[in-house]
Amino acid sequence: MAIEVKIPPMGESITSGVLAKWHVNDGDMVKKDQPLFELETDKITSEGTAEAAGRITFKVTAGTEVKIGQVVASIDEVATAAAAAPAAPVDTPKAKPENTESPAVRRLAAETGIDPASVTGSGKAGRVTKGDMLAAASKPPFPVPAAPVASAPAPVGVGLPAKSTDRQTRKKMSPLRQKIAQRLVTAQHEAAMLTTFNECDMSAVMELRRKYQDDFVKKNGVKLGFMSFFTKAVVAALKEVSAVNAQIDGDYVVENNYYDIGMAVSTDRGLMVPVIHDCDRLGMADIEKAIADAAKRAREGKITLNDLEGGVFTITNGGIFGSMLSTPILNAPQSAILGLHAINDRPVALNGQVVIRPMMYLALSYDHRLVDGKQAVTFLVKVKQVIEDPSRLLVGV
Repeated sequence: MAIEVKIPPMGESITSGVLAKWHVNDGDMVKKDQPLFELETDKITSEGTAEAAGRITFKVTAGTEVKIGQVVASIDEVATAAAAAPAAPVDTPKAKPENTESPAVRRLAAETGIDPASVTGSGKAGRVTKGDMLAAASKPPFPVPAAPVASAPAPVGVGLPAKSTDRQTRKKMSPLRQKIAQRLVTAQHEAAMLTTFNECDMSAVMELRRKYQDDFVKKNGVKLGFMSFFTKAVVAALKEVSAVNAQIDGDYVVENNYYDIGMAVSTDRGLMVPVIHDCDRLGMADIEKAIADAAKRAREGKITLNDLEGGVFTITNGGIFGSMLSTPILNAPQSAILGLHAINDRPVALNGQVVIRPMMYLALSYDHRLVDGKQAVTFLVKVKQVIEDPSRLLVGV
């Protein structure tokens, strides 16, 4: 019985995608639940698995645009049973009796170089005769292919330059990359986007990590990173400046009373923003685990549509790539996004003296239609205060 392999449903908003690649070859024997193909959509990348074991036959090639529910292959379960059945005994052909060569056959073999054993005999009991040898000698030899003639190189500087495939690669933009491009352009066109900057001294957070890292890892099985501190700082700032935790919906302003924070993750397929839900209720270890898990699944193409929905604010960390300063673009329909950057030792004034401190630039891009400059600056200052004095999280100030 042949089982149809269909593109699985992935939410009402996704109706099509591109079958980016097959994980198996056409005609392979596959196992039940084995990953078969990778599907790219404008929101997520997911895998399709085999519903049964058997021999797979492709109906579409990699790179084809497909619709949800479309049949892309079939799996023949009968082939599995046939492969598992014991092989029927094969009769071994009896060896052909050795030809008894006549003097004439031996002489022709020496003159022509033809092995009598390679000639089909027409004599009694399959013996090779003189006529058989003469007929074999009269056959034309296999033709030798002519050596390819190298084409002369085109003269340099004469006429138009020749096209070269090794100087340029052209491939169609993936649905995810198309969607990212569309959203970024839309955000710039539809929002009154503005960016405000500040800097923070990372000494206190770095000292806490150094002091408690070993105990934290031993207890929780995950490292204490910077992102959990910034997530908690953002939650505290969102509670203080509620306008940043809001969004425009037509003629209405929707204020959110929950704290689902998006974490921008760079993948081979493009930027994804999985959402960590209820960050106000999570501890530092829970946040670190959730971020690590979401980032891993995003890079492996196992993120789900639900993982990308519901965020009220986004944090993007260009510092891991060495970025000193940037102006992040809004993740619509959110009203603000925080950009983190590289930590560098810089001279700063402290209590009337110039000292060296590990400093990070912070950038808050926001929608000026909804968030005023005073509110944006107040929000960023609150983040700075929490990072420079994490004990504020304990006392709630």
